[in-house]
Amino acid sequence: MKRFLSLLLVGFLAFFGFVACTEETTTTAAATTAAATTAEALTYEIALVTDVGNIDDKSFNEGTWNGVVQYATENDITYAYYRPTEDSDAARIESIDAAIAAGAKIVVCPGYLFETAIYAVQGDNPDVSFLLLDGEPHTADYSTYETLDNTHNVLYQEEQAGFLAGYAAVIDGFRDLGFMGGMAVPAVVRYGYGFVQGAEYAANELGLTAGDVTIEYDYADSFGPSPALETKIDLWYSGGVEVVFACGGGLYLSVVAAAENTTDGKVIGVDVDQIAESDRIITSAMKGLQISVYEALTAFYDNDMEWPTALAGATSILGAANDGIGLPTATTSWGFDNFTMTQYDAIFAKLVDGTVVVSAAIDAAPTVTLVTVTYAS
Repeated sequence: MKRFLSLLLVGFLAFFGFVACTEETTTTAAATTAAATTAEALTYEIALVTDVGNIDDKSFNEGTWNGVVQYATENDITYAYYRPTEDSDAARIESIDAAIAAGAKIVVCPGYLFETAIYAVQGDNPDVSFLLLDGEPHTADYSTYETLDNTHNVLYQEEQAGFLAGYAAVIDGFRDLGFMGGMAVPAVVRYGYGFVQGAEYAANELGLTAGDVTIEYDYADSFGPSPALETKIDLWYSGGVEVVFACGGGLYLSVVAAAENTTDGKVIGVDVDQIAESDRIITSAMKGLQISVYEALTAFYDNDMEWPTALAGATSILGAANDGIGLPTATTSWGFDNFTMTQYDAIFAKLVDGTVVVSAAIDAAPTVTLVTVTYAS
């Protein structure tokens, strides 16, 4: 996935052939096979249940959905997505139950918000399999973690993706940076702390001195856009911030809007390649969502619709060493002026071979000496 090229085009196919319910209903479903359009075959074998965002969020949901779409269309399997009516475990479980009632053999759940829902449903549905991204099933009070054999989890080394983004920004010539995370949940914090570590590494490599690189660092307490967030980022840009890492679902819309209020404010996207959303986006710190979902579904179906022993009840951790993270490297997605592909390949290789180790700790901010970080209280 270091190049992130071969699987991206499928995203353009994701919305053909929709069969949709009204917004008032519990689920919204989409299927593309001819059989699924007939009265006797309105079942969907692969299901995705969205988190609080939409299926077309240009971020986590959409990246995951593209993996479902690619595998299902290539293998002539019916598929659908289901959107919970609200942000609650009860609504998520209701959507999962609806997917199972509609014939789902495997349910894909993108995001940590599904941890307690999967914990609740996996034991009650032993004949259904679950793929959980960015989390591991546990009780609401976190006292018990349990992943049954019909569930497989995928975690990503977001700290490495954030590192690459911070490193690239400083090598490219940016000195005043910003990080706006959605919520201070582990995955977002790892992105942010990796971003700080990458900026520090680049500053040291360039021989900069203390304070030459600054980072404004905060969380929006929401993954959605808002006028208040746009106003905050406006103040960052007017105060000298040159580029902001917009780390969390649809909040990038507010960051991009603020950037477009300036002469030359820039943005770093997250999770998927977001450069097509605005000419202000110069790169994205990506997880291999589409590829990892595609590969997990391949393993599931190749093993007669059960998780292989190595994946059943287990968690895969994907990073640079197994092509799980990276920056987009297509020519049309390369928005840097000075940071080169050769430099990217070199730093990526150091992550792969362990020459550079990025801390995944989230209990304390990373120690930096050359970068001045202002953490909002």
